[in-house]
Amino acid sequence: MARRPSEPAVVVIDERDLGRSDWVPDEWDEVGEVPAVEPLRRQNRIVKWVMWLALVLVTVLIIVAGYVGWWYLDRVRPDGELTDPIAFTVVEGDSVETLAVRLELEGFVDDASVFQWYVERKGGLEVTPGFYQIRQGDHMGNVLARLRTPPDQTYQRVTFPEGFTIEQMADRLAEEIPRLDRDAFVEAATSGTIESRFAPEGESSLEGLLFPDTYQVSNADNEAQVVERMSALMERVANDQEEIEVGAYVKGRSAYDLMIIASMIEKEAKLDEDRAKIARVIYNRLELGMPLQIDATLYYEGDRDTPFPVLRQTPGPYNSYLNTGLPPTPIANPGRASIRAAINPAPDPPPGDPICQELADPTQDCRYLFYVLANEQGGHAFAATGEQHQANVDRAAELGLLD
Repeated sequence: MARRPSEPAVVVIDERDLGRSDWVPDEWDEVGEVPAVEPLRRQNRIVKWVMWLALVLVTVLIIVAGYVGWWYLDRVRPDGELTDPIAFTVVEGDSVETLAVRLELEGFVDDASVFQWYVERKGGLEVTPGFYQIRQGDHMGNVLARLRTPPDQTYQRVTFPEGFTIEQMADRLAEEIPRLDRDAFVEAATSGTIESRFAPEGESSLEGLLFPDTYQVSNADNEAQVVERMSALMERVANDQEEIEVGAYVKGRSAYDLMIIASMIEKEAKLDEDRAKIARVIYNRLELGMPLQIDATLYYEGDRDTPFPVLRQTPGPYNSYLNTGLPPTPIANPGRASIRAAINPAPDPPPGDPICQELADPTQDCRYLFYVLANEQGGHAFAATGEQHQANVDRAAELGLLD
């Protein structure tokens, strides 16, 4: 009988068939001897070793690069402390190579070859002869920057106070700018190689003819150039501005004489208001033929450790107690105020001044002839007679103002 299409097929399993298997054994199902494994191809082993070598090489390169970097930084930026600026001279014919070697030898860089490489990497260096101030222990970039700054654009300020002698100026210059030699400065100022319009014929020393001021000294300047500038400034101040040659002509003296007088005023006066009066004392004594009796002249020539009474009795061209007239040269380098006082001394006291009223002879000229310290500020007491002066000296001694 035919089955309807919509009815599911019915499978009848005979219980006797449950114990049978219809699986047919296959030769691959049998466990037998394992055949030989095919080895890796040679190409695969080479790739493996190349990868290992590459890894090792990269590791080595990283280590080497790190060491080189550390070594480079150590050369470019030293660990030591910075020193004060030290003079370094670049001479004609120097190159980057010769500079690098000398920089290493003098302790400014740790490695000359690294410095050369650094200069090339940073755009090179135009070597300019001159004097430079470089610090030991500084970054190589700062060393290069110093060498790139032209010497005539690098300055140091040096102040020479009024009343300094040439020797004192030389000491100050060498102290402030160690590359400049004090003896070379003294030689330039006393040898006659640099002339002044004020110096008389045969006078080689510029003592008193160097203007004390603050100067900008460049790394291109040497000792003689500094002296030249100081001498030129003295001529400009004393003559062009203060008209010392006109003042000297009116007084019947030379400009050099007035510079000598100005130098003594500079050493004697402490207060500006005393300068013109001290100038008047000097002119009065010169006119009367009296010894100037200015202590500063003794100390210019003599030893300050020598007792004053001994100095006063020691013959010499600068002993203004034993000699009359002016000392042979200025005893210091005067400033503008003392030069002005030498050109324009104060007038003598008027008849109504207490100093003049004490004169024994009312017809006697009343002149400033003496002075001595009067107070701790450095002011002076002036007198027209020896008796007045002695009273002032006694008063100064009581106040402890005299040595």
